Amino acid sequence: MKKTCAFVILGFALLAGGCVWSPGQEMSEKGLVRGTPSDSSEVQLVTITPQLMAGDHAPMLNATVPQELLSYQPGPYRIGPGDSLYITVWDHPELTSPAGTQQQTAANGRLVRSDGTLFYPYIGSIKVAGMTIEEVRQAIAGKLAKYVEHPQVDVSIVGYNSQHVFLQGAFTKTDPQSITSVPLTLAQALGTATINPDQANMSDLVLNRDGQNYHLDLAALYDSRGLAKDIYLKPGDRLLLPYNDSEEVYVMGEVMRPQAVTFRTLPYISLTQAIGRVGGLNPVTANGRAVYVIRGANNLQNTPAKVFQLDARSPAAFTLADDFKLKPGDVVFVGAAGITRWNRFLSQLLPSATLVTSATSANYSATH
Repeated sequence: MKKTCAFVILGFALLAGGCVWSPGQEMSEKGLVRGTPSDSSEVQLVTITPQLMAGDHAPMLNATVPQELLSYQPGPYRIGPGDSLYITVWDHPELTSPAGTQQQTAANGRLVRSDGTLFYPYIGSIKVAGMTIEEVRQAIAGKLAKYVEHPQVDVSIVGYNSQHVFLQGAFTKTDPQSITSVPLTLAQALGTATINPDQANMSDLVLNRDGQNYHLDLAALYDSRGLAKDIYLKPGDRLLLPYNDSEEVYVMGEVMRPQAVTFRTLPYISLTQAIGRVGGLNPVTANGRAVYVIRGANNLQNTPAKVFQLDARSPAAFTLADDFKLKPGDVVFVGAAGITRWNRFLSQLLPSATLVTSATSANYSATH
């Protein structure tokens, strides 16, 4: 319903400027490039060329992972309240399995209490919170030596319940994941949680650690370097994967099915993908020279809007469009053949694009 309303509003806005669609006139970009016309002073025109895509303005993915995340290396597991330990004293089954050897291992586990202690025969209460498995083994063996000659003690953890990583958002499973003696990587946590590809905004995974938010691009993390598997999680980390219900680009004009396109399974959409999802250009009415991407139309008070133009008539245009990555809120517009003067066209198209993005943002804010 929100998408339909936005497009209806845009349709009225464009119809109001009916002279825009007068046939038989050529576009003139000279005035815009020089910045002389007052009606286009809020717009920066950028032609999509191979030089643009190879330069600093290329909207490409960059695997920018903060060094502090990559440099973190977990140490040995430290026992905490809620963990359950299985303590073996060789040749002394009465100490190893007080509940009986016929019972399951977990039934003979020793629970670490909320104060960080556990009870063990002959020893009584012993503080184990914050210790490693080896430290607990040595402590118990040392105390048992008063009662058992040369005790051979082994300690294992049968229940990891003290340390967790928490998940929220567009996951299939959001249960807390336990930190164990085997370090947990970001890739493993995401694999266990299972991302919902139809709802997730995978361009903005948020990792909250020690009160600081790190914004990560999943596509960049899963590049050839495999950075996701190199990021180790620590107890208390929180992963938030936002929903993509507000992450859309708007494709309109002379295309087969004008509509809002969500990012769905990818953290980005190329210009080729966006046009493909709406059925492609209208072969009868579309002007191949008039493929535009309007960016920043809803933020004119801070920075000028950018209008990227692609000449889709060239065979090289397919490669350029495939490399051009759209951003949420972009408006893709395909003009009609014989479009009117560039300045007049742009002066009416830009407010229309602003209306669509602003209306959609308002609707999203009102419902969240």
